[in-house]
This record gives sequence, C-alpha cells and structure tokens, in this order.
Amino acid sequence: MEAAVQCSDGIQPTTHMDSFHFDSASSMRYRLLGKTGLQVSVLSFGASSLGSVFRETREEESIQVVHHALKSGINYIDTAPWYGHGKSEMVLGKALQGIPRDAYILSTKVGRYLPEVDKMFDFSAERVLKSVDESLARLGLDYVDIIQVHDMEFAQSLDIIVKETLPALLKVKEQGKARFIGITGYPLENFRKVINSSQVPIDTVLTYCHCSMNDVSLLEYLQYFKEQGVGVINASPISMGLLSDRGPPDWHPANENTREKCREAALYCKSQGVDISKLAMHFSLSKEGIPTTLVSTASLENLQKNIDIVRQAALTDKEKDVLSYVMNNIFLPAGNLSWEGVEVDRYRDALQNLHNSKN
Repeated sequence: MEAAVQCSDGIQPTTHMDSFHFDSASSMRYRLLGKTGLQVSVLSFGASSLGSVFRETREEESIQVVHHALKSGINYIDTAPWYGHGKSEMVLGKALQGIPRDAYILSTKVGRYLPEVDKMFDFSAERVLKSVDESLARLGLDYVDIIQVHDMEFAQSLDIIVKETLPALLKVKEQGKARFIGITGYPLENFRKVINSSQVPIDTVLTYCHCSMNDVSLLEYLQYFKEQGVGVINASPISMGLLSDRGPPDWHPANENTREKCREAALYCKSQGVDISKLAMHFSLSKEGIPTTLVSTASLENLQKNIDIVRQAALTDKEKDVLSYVMNNIFLPAGNLSWEGVEVDRYRDALQNLHNSKN
C-alpha cells in the first residue's frame, strides 16, 4: 500500500512505501520532472559506478548501495549499456530483484556501447530496437520509465537522431517497453535543435557538468525547456572530479585553465577547512529549476554523505562565506568553464586514424 509523503518541495511521491522505505526517507525532497508526471528525488542515483567505470567495484557492495539509496528515498536511477559495457545494467538488475517496481523510476539509454572506436556508437533504428531488448533482459524488467539517446553529439549528424533513432524509440514506447523518451549529451544547443525538429515528442533531457560551480550554462536553457514541457536531468555536480580535493582523472577533457581554476578553488576551500565537493553538491541541488541531479558512487559511505547534504537545511555561515568567495572571486570572473567539442573531436580523429590504418 503506497503512502504519500509530504516533502519540502511540496511533492508527494507515489513511489513511497512504508513497508519498504527507511523512516528517514521522509526527509528526501522531490520535484516534478517536466510534464511526465514523474515525481523524482532531487538527488538521484547514477548507476555508471556499478559498471566499474571509476574503480573496480564489488558486486555485493554495489547491491547494498542501490538498496540503501532506494530505502533512503532516492527514487530515480539512471544507467546505460555503455557503463561497463552491460555490467552496470546486470548488477543493477540483480539489485532490483525483490524491490517493488512501483518504488523506483528507471532510465537507460541506446546508442553508445563498446570501447572500440568503430563499435562505440550506433544510432540506427535496428540497433536501437535490439539494444532495448538487451537492456531489459539484463535489468530483468518488462519496461523502463525513460529510454534515452546516449550522447547524441557523436552521431554523424543530428538528422540521424531525428529521423531514425527517435522514431525507433517511439516504437519502443508504443510496444510498452518504455513510458517516456529522452535525449542526452553535453552540448546544450543540440537539445534545442533536436526538440525543435523532431516529430517525436521529447519528454526529458539529460546533461552533465553544466549546472556546477564552474559552469552554470544549463540555467540559461531552463525557460526554454519549461516552455517545451521537457523535464531536466542534471548530472555530475562535481564536474567529473574537478570540484574535489583529489582533482579530476587524467582522461578529463577540461583544458589546463579550467583545471587550474578548479584547483585554485579546491585549495582555497581546503585552507578554510571546507569540503569543496559538499559546496558543489549543495550548489547544484539548491537550483529549484533543476528537478533532479544524478550522482554516481559504489560506496555506501559516499552515498550517505550525499544523502546527508540533501537533509541538511542549509550550509553553515562559514560554508556560505567560502562558497560566496569562490564564486565571486574565482568562477564568475572566469565565465563558464567547459570543454564542448573536445571529446567529439578526439572521437572523430580516432575514427579517421583507424580508417587510414586500414587503407
């Protein structure tokens, strides 16, 4: 029997069940995702970590993390075939066994698959239809709530997305294998181009690192998305490690100027005894126009830290002062620090080099 839970954002999540959730789940906050009617937790779970994307993970702990997230009131999970090349979906499928289907909202993706450069992307209708069936089998589900095009900027042309990929996803929806259709990617203007030209209604967009301390460009698009009735899913509030004490991984596409500004901010926060990652999380979660923000971890400790940030009503005065200093003296003067085009150019170059080596 579902029990409605009133939260500070005024939304009563239909996913809450007294018999399943921790009592503390009532402190989670929820917002409506566009016109889907889905009531999503402001903090959502990115399952890429379950595919050992960031480090080698233990399946047992990964399953515990999923259970803890759901029981704590996080009700939206996002995954993809690309994450661990199927591993994320398989581990997630095991974790969801025995969990009431009405207790969570789940999305996966199509279009991005294998590490080999010539096998990485396939946005064809035939592959899309096959991919959805593969994902459902790995997840052990009859349907997903949202099916998304993964990183559509890597397609040879956005026309392929509009004329082939999205119509295939509409078939998936009509078959009852998905409830809503979404598109994902890094370049924000691509969303406008596809939404404006698609005959298939777009329900959600998912983008990353554009609503963070170093880049708030996503906020400029919120009015457009609202007018279109499109729900916004934000990801990576710490900008894939830039806004952390440990710094970004070697593969991070940010240039040296962006890295240096983020390093400067992290060092200042550390000198003041403040955790920059906590500030970054709070910064993203506080944007009321963003329904939900995805965070990925396979660590129970890190998961709980993120949940605690949601439950904390506000930053301390010291944390507010440090955040204000960092924004006004480091990030705002620098403008939006992003890396649009870098990864796509690398991919195109790798494809061309592979082509040249075969000729």
